[in-house]
Amino acid sequence: MIVKQISVFLENKPGRLAEFTRTLQENSIDMRAMSIADAPDFGIARVIVDDAYKTACVLKDAGYVCSITPVLAVAIPDTPGSLVKILDLLGENNINLEYTYAFTTRKVDTAYMIFRVHDTEKAAELLSSHGIQLICQDALNQI
Repeated sequence: MIVKQISVFLENKPGRLAEFTRTLQENSIDMRAMSIADAPDFGIARVIVDDAYKTACVLKDAGYVCSITPVLAVAIPDTPGSLVKILDLLGENNINLEYTYAFTTRKVDTAYMIFRVHDTEKAAELLSSHGIQLICQDALNQI
């Protein structure tokens, strides 16, 4: 139930994100989720796409520096406290959360989040065993 995330280094200058997303558009790559972390000189765009391998090849051919990172995609009830349950489980089991971000879909009453943790396999087993719904790459393409 691990999803492949593409992390791309982008110069922190006007128009760079537009160029990046145009590259995806021109190659018919569909983004499911995106997060951007910035620093004074560069940013890291983290994206979940419909085809991680194709995307990495396209981006490298276009001169981007990128990597593929395993992450967890989780569907949780869109109610107060749902995230706390996940964070408590991870913390109680000594699994460090490196970062997280949310994404939207058309499905009502469900929130979707990406989690990057140090031990992806352990976290996946833990969350699944506690009834947390993990979303696989193929299922992401269906929502």
